[in-house]
Amino acid sequence: MTRIKALPHEAFRRLVWPVRLTRAGMLAERITRGFWPVWTLLFAVIAALAFGVQDWLPLEALWIGGVLVLLGLFWSLWRGIAGFRWPSREEALERLDRTLPGGPIAALSDSQALGGHDAGSTAVWRAHVARMAERAGAARAPVPDLRIARRDPYALRYAALTAVVTALLFGSLWRVAEVPGLVRPGTAANAAGGPSWEGWAEPPAYTGLPSLYLNAITADGVDLPEGSRITLRLYGAADALGVEESVSGQSPAPADPAAPVDTATVRAVDIEATRSGRVAITGAGGREWQVTVLPDDAPTVKITGSVIREADGTMSQPFTATDDYAVTSGRALFELDLAAIDRRYGLGPEPEPREALVYDLPMPITGNRREFTEALVEDASKHPWANLPVRMTFEVADGREQTGRSNAEVLTLPGRRFFDPVASAVIELRRDLLWTRDNGPRVSQVLHALTHRPEGLLRNERAYLMLRVAMRRLDAALGQGRLSAEMRDEIAEDFWAIAELIEDGGLANALERMQQAQERLSEAIRNGATPEEIQKLMDELREATDDYIRQLAENMERKGADEPNQQAQNNQQITGDQIQQMMDEIQRLMEEGRMAEAQELLDQLARMMENLRVTEGQSGEGQRGPGGQAMEDLRQTLRDQQELSNEAFRDLQQNGQQGNQQPGQDGEQQQGQQGEGQDQPGQDGQNGDGEGRDPNGLRPGQGGEPRGLADRQRSLRETLRRQEGGLPGDPSEERDAARRALSEAGRAMGGAEEALRRGDTAEALDRQAEAIENLREGMRSLGEALAQNRPDQPGSQGEAFGEANRETPRDPLGRTTGQSGRIGTDENLLQGTDVYRRARDLLDEIRRRSGEQTRPSQELDYLKRLLERF
Repeated sequence: MTRIKALPHEAFRRLVWPVRLTRAGMLAERITRGFWPVWTLLFAVIAALAFGVQDWLPLEALWIGGVLVLLGLFWSLWRGIAGFRWPSREEALERLDRTLPGGPIAALSDSQALGGHDAGSTAVWRAHVARMAERAGAARAPVPDLRIARRDPYALRYAALTAVVTALLFGSLWRVAEVPGLVRPGTAANAAGGPSWEGWAEPPAYTGLPSLYLNAITADGVDLPEGSRITLRLYGAADALGVEESVSGQSPAPADPAAPVDTATVRAVDIEATRSGRVAITGAGGREWQVTVLPDDAPTVKITGSVIREADGTMSQPFTATDDYAVTSGRALFELDLAAIDRRYGLGPEPEPREALVYDLPMPITGNRREFTEALVEDASKHPWANLPVRMTFEVADGREQTGRSNAEVLTLPGRRFFDPVASAVIELRRDLLWTRDNGPRVSQVLHALTHRPEGLLRNERAYLMLRVAMRRLDAALGQGRLSAEMRDEIAEDFWAIAELIEDGGLANALERMQQAQERLSEAIRNGATPEEIQKLMDELREATDDYIRQLAENMERKGADEPNQQAQNNQQITGDQIQQMMDEIQRLMEEGRMAEAQELLDQLARMMENLRVTEGQSGEGQRGPGGQAMEDLRQTLRDQQELSNEAFRDLQQNGQQGNQQPGQDGEQQQGQQGEGQDQPGQDGQNGDGEGRDPNGLRPGQGGEPRGLADRQRSLRETLRRQEGGLPGDPSEERDAARRALSEAGRAMGGAEEALRRGDTAEALDRQAEAIENLREGMRSLGEALAQNRPDQPGSQGEAFGEANRETPRDPLGRTTGQSGRIGTDENLLQGTDVYRRARDLLDEIRRRSGEQTRPSQELDYLKRLLERF
């Protein structure tokens, strides 16, 4: 290491403060590295004493710990002193010189060794010294390196620092004064200052109030919540200080006569404040307080407003809860009100005992729980008591487990309501079965009557099959004795799924969906539906009507119909806006309670839509190209498949029950089946000749009809295969989609044929339904493919609607249809002189409607999509 000599006077004066700061930094480094164990150990000991470790450890452990701490302190201090060296000025200059490029400080302390008598060499040396002096003048004190991670790899210094900071915040540094009394037993803890005490009053945690440090309270009275805990610590001789209190209601513990009175002790006294009274510390330096205990009132809860039932059966019941500190929990109890129930039909027997229906009340996640308003939102539609009279009671509790109850409200337990008559009947059977299992035979009897002749009653084939399966399961369980609770719950769940299927539909035909929506709305008008239910049913009616009109327009364009459009021109036309206005008017009348007028207007709408359906059915053949002919062939295939499915369904009704009878039902059902079979064609073998079954499990006379259906199904499948191979139009995604859908329909027809040959009519119905759906999907895709063909493309010649001199065709809403089979309109919708102003008005109206959140979600999505294009 280069030794730096004394610097010239001018250079040294410029480096005075950098050198001093460098020496200070070096001093901090050496103190930190040499003495960090000392203050780490001191911080740890102070933190432990401030938290009162001396109260929990035995005296021997404290003595041993104290000796070890002192030895550690002495060793750390001796080691630090032995390795400590005061930084010199030369060391500071060397540290500072290392921070500068070229070592300018060392260069200033050098002298010229050679060429001192040469003027040129001397001039060069002086220039060099001047440059080094200028460079040294820019010296800055380096930052000291206080990192000692390698000396303290476990970061003990940080742990001790964290502990002492925590002790300053939550502990008491006055506890360190107890150390002399612990080290020197036999003398008073505070011989110089006398006995002392500390006290805290901690309210219950649920109150959210802070703790009170009694030493800092100068007033004579203290107000504390009920249940607060007063903690007193007495330091000094046992007889120097005492405690007297009357707030806990307990007698003071007698003093131990064998305990010495002159030894130093640390006593802790815990008092629970349950009533107002006096707390006093007797002795030298004692204090006295008059404690007023604030009683903790029980919480209260009040049911506010009437229960709200949504269209899907969800109920919402607002309530208000209050407490002097905080409400911790709550629950809602619903108990069946037997006295208010009309005990007829399935509710006549005594119900099976059930526990009260309990829901947890919602509590605020954030904020004050002293007083709040919330709403219980639950769905009890599947509960056995749904739509039955119940008594509703709300109950809340506070931190002391005190409870408050609301007044009992008598109401009908909200649940989903079914407006389809068959769905409503299935739900009623489900309720009867859950009411008591003794209703099982009655439910089975009603199910047999419901499924005996389902024509015109059960329009959903899948629902009929599911209902038959549930009926058979119920009959099988009843045949084995009393219905078990597990089987009852499973059948009840099946009933719920069947009712939802019947109510919500799954109807593929838009006309049937629209008619069903009209029927359900009429039923709601008669039953006095709620505004939420009315809104839901109106939305369903709007959606079904829009689907029907759209499909009607598409079918007319694809068929090339002329007569309907001519009739639409000759007769009064109705637009989509007028239909929307009629529906809005129906909803308004229902909300105002004018049900008779609403029903009359709904009947008018139904007749109007029926006229649209008749007009569509009167379409002429027109001029049809390859595309129109292919669509017509597919329509005929679809009609033939639907007719075949209907015949299979009737065959299942007539013959499906006899092979699945339960004990005790053979005579009645067999007689009914034979009576029905006498009038059916193709039942040649059912003349009572006593012949047995064939190897396939079919009776003679029954085997011929399923095999005939299978042959017809095979013929339909072959026809569809030929139609699939001759699809018109240019290659496109829509045409490929149509081909895939028709191929899927063909596979489903093959599965139906195999099921019919096996005699499994139920499986055949499922496959036929799948084929029908795929046929419809294929026709939709093919129609879209044909609509994309322009007049100049191959395959579109001859598909225009009529001759060129004919009037422009219009759809049922009075709009002119697109050319070349396209769906939509080609006419200019922005008519008039100022089309730009009209466009702005339309855009403003779309924005206005998109901001009305009360509109249906589908309409809002459509309006937003319109705005995205601008």
